[in-house]
Amino acid sequence: MFGRLLGNRRNRAGGGGSSAPLPPVPQSGGMVSCRVSDPIGEPLRHAEFTLTDSRGRKVMSGGADPFGSFVASVPAGEYRMAVMAEGYTPYHGGATVDEGGHAALGDLTLQVAAPPTLPEPGDWEMEPMHSSIAFTARHIGLARIHGRFNNFAGAIRIAERMEQSAMHVVIDAASIDTNVRMRDDHLRSADFLDVAQFPTLEFYSDRFVHRGGSRWAVTGALSLHGVTRTVTLDTEYLGTGTGMEGETRAACRATTELHRDDFTVSWQTMLAKGIAVVGPSIKIELDVQIVPKG
Repeated sequence: MFGRLLGNRRNRAGGGGSSAPLPPVPQSGGMVSCRVSDPIGEPLRHAEFTLTDSRGRKVMSGGADPFGSFVASVPAGEYRMAVMAEGYTPYHGGATVDEGGHAALGDLTLQVAAPPTLPEPGDWEMEPMHSSIAFTARHIGLARIHGRFNNFAGAIRIAERMEQSAMHVVIDAASIDTNVRMRDDHLRSADFLDVAQFPTLEFYSDRFVHRGGSRWAVTGALSLHGVTRTVTLDTEYLGTGTGMEGETRAACRATTELHRDDFTVSWQTMLAKGIAVVGPSIKIELDVQIVPKG
């Protein structure tokens, strides 16, 4: 199917899914289009497309529309197309785009991918050298601040049923690091983390929920600044592998957003004092590798 030139600039994306004509084809360029769906024919609205040239250079990328369709104007030439969607096996193929032409690639079906192998049941621990706990916050009225916690530890008990697993993470509050010493000292003070009174942040999970494919929701209690709130980590499980010394490892990425007022760290009060540190919400990003507990 790929490499076949169908029709001219009036051809429709996906072989006739729309009655509206495509926009004019640029001079010395052409159009490429397709429609992507799952095995039962439902459009994959979250699919991502990438076109690369014969040298492997990315020419363009983009997402599908609500009908799973993708249409692009590109210079005439030979291309490789990659189509990816969360939870599905990627599709790779070629396309030839002629000057003034339209390479209509028709309907593409992505197959459901097998989920990555889960870690073996047992006790695991976070490996700090290959893990990170970072955050991003907006400086009030200005640019974003990026930071991290340098010292932390975590343990995970993997159950026979992953949904019954449990996790406990402890973070050294004083290890906060934004690469600005004066700001870090202020963040450690009673105006923010108050590390003298609350030396750690702690997270205890209470449930793991499978959201399909490699996505999990890990919900639990986060204690920060003397206050405990329920937090959900949006987690992508990356699978297992073998380290340099032959040890088994498992990896995941997770994100969540915290609101400072939820933890009695009032940004309005800080503004009234003339203190501009970070904004009211903070995005937390975790990259974690775990190893069996020795």
